[in-house]
Amino acid sequence: MSKTWLSFGQQLVSLKSKGMQVDNDSLATSYLERVGYYRLSGYWYPFRQFDKKNTNQRLGLFVDDTHFQHIVDLYVFDKKLRLLAIDALERIEMAVRVDIAHTLGKKDPQAHEQADKLDGNFAKKAIKKGKNKGKTEHQLWLAKHSQLLYRARKEPFILHHNKNYQGIVPIWVAIEVWDFGCMSRLYAGMTFSDKTVIAKKYGANAKQFEQWLRSLNFIRNVSAHHSRLWNANILEQSAPLSFDSKWSKLVNYKPFFYFCIMQHMLKVICPRSSWNQRFKSLLNEFPAVPDDTVKLKDFGVITSLEDWRLWQ
Repeated sequence: MSKTWLSFGQQLVSLKSKGMQVDNDSLATSYLERVGYYRLSGYWYPFRQFDKKNTNQRLGLFVDDTHFQHIVDLYVFDKKLRLLAIDALERIEMAVRVDIAHTLGKKDPQAHEQADKLDGNFAKKAIKKGKNKGKTEHQLWLAKHSQLLYRARKEPFILHHNKNYQGIVPIWVAIEVWDFGCMSRLYAGMTFSDKTVIAKKYGANAKQFEQWLRSLNFIRNVSAHHSRLWNANILEQSAPLSFDSKWSKLVNYKPFFYFCIMQHMLKVICPRSSWNQRFKSLLNEFPAVPDDTVKLKDFGVITSLEDWRLWQ
């Protein structure tokens, strides 16, 4: 290991030697102590100079007039962004859980455990390669579901069903132990007709909605684990949308596209929510930095929200 341990004071000296302007040493040291040098480095990375010989390569030196406060402001913006995402995704997760439970429960209270109530490729087709060869996607889902039930075994509602119903938990109760990933995987395994019933509620088709849930689960995991979100490249991408001309301009590998999907769904789930206003207010808090070193376009905002009906 070529890197050496540095005290917080030494870390600050190192930043200054690379051109970082520090207006308040004690405040900067406090952030290094509470947030950490490595986590903050993801926020000051865009402020590092490009190598003139290789424009894809960043140097260790910072661009002129880079202040530690710029990094703090960007970090705080990202934190507020993650909290807004969690707020929206909680509502979406709760609503879609109920959608799935209501649709499958109508077939059978145990429909989530029954292969004949689900899509054949999910419930009956064996995986051909890898460590799960010979198993079905449904079997893998059931294993995950069992783990979640076991983890919640001391919850009063699980104790009640174990005592009074021999451990049989109907789907409208089972949803209470699911996480977003468990929910999205089961939706993907539902029959096309059942998926369509739910997707239509949100103005989507079955394939689109399956993609949305997978992408939103990615956003949820990034946010829940306190990772950098504002300029992340989204690995679980949904297909571009063309609901109107504004949608058509968006790029589906940047987070803003998925915040638009959240808003689209929230207008169905809780149309009187002020989440959209809080989101627009947060965009106005985006740090002002010299020479547009970082900009909202890096988040994916490439169109005005004020005249977009989605955000009204």
